[in-house]
Amino acid sequence: MAQSGAVTVGELGAVVVTGASTGIGEACACRLERLGYTVFAGVRKSADGAALQSKSSERLRPILLDVTDPASIEQAAATVREAVGGKGLAGLVNNAGIAVAAPLEYLPPDQMRRQLEVNVVGQLAVTQVFLPLLRKSRGRIINMSSVSGLTAIPMTGAYAASKFALEGMSDALRRELAAFKIPVVLIEPASIATPIWDKSAADFDSLSGNLPAGLEEHYGLMGEVTRRFAASAAKHGLPVELVADAVATALTSTKPKARYIVAQNTFMVKLLRVLPASVQDRLILGRLNKAMRQVSAKK
Repeated sequence: MAQSGAVTVGELGAVVVTGASTGIGEACACRLERLGYTVFAGVRKSADGAALQSKSSERLRPILLDVTDPASIEQAAATVREAVGGKGLAGLVNNAGIAVAAPLEYLPPDQMRRQLEVNVVGQLAVTQVFLPLLRKSRGRIINMSSVSGLTAIPMTGAYAASKFALEGMSDALRRELAAFKIPVVLIEPASIATPIWDKSAADFDSLSGNLPAGLEEHYGLMGEVTRRFAASAAKHGLPVELVADAVATALTSTKPKARYIVAQNTFMVKLLRVLPASVQDRLILGRLNKAMRQVSAKK
């Protein structure tokens, strides 16, 4: 884990990356370290930090950081403050997140709270505590959103709600911080091959076992399609390196965009932003119903 005391901050400065144990966060931390940044990589377990550090140089310093725990956030901030001294932060990458999958009709409210606590409230809490360091060097805030923050598909309502909220929060924050020359950038990936899909499917299976019998009757086939989609995304989604590239661009560009889409078909994602809801419904439900028919035919 990160040692206490000041560190030599490279020419590019220091950044904090949350949720760096695996997937997108790990790829971003390693990519930024290779670029020459001093990276404080937030992990929840010491073992994850040791594994991450073994893949990089001394410029990458794991720190324990649970974005839902105020004490953990403050301790991480104190470690970073001590390490960087008066240099401040060049960037904060708010990547930590989870994906709760379930039909909203049966989703327990505590699971919705958990989804929002990690993906929205936690991001704000981390941003607030690191903003004084970002002000010192006019650093940048990079928030990891999703195409699910632009349009919602069945069974992912909680996750989409958290990303829609993150989009709105980021827009407001970008305008609030414009006077201080602190850019706020959203990264909007489509399906990326990361462990979040496996975790989401496991959570869905666990959640399903404790929900009313009507869940299987009303949404069983839809749930099976969602599970298969998650399994496919975990294996065949876009590589995490593409997201890391977008984050690197957002941090180094002289004029960063407000949003960077990471998808196989960026035109289609942009189109979704302007299509009428009725057209979006036909496209999404048409694809879903086709997949459900295919699954049903195989049973």
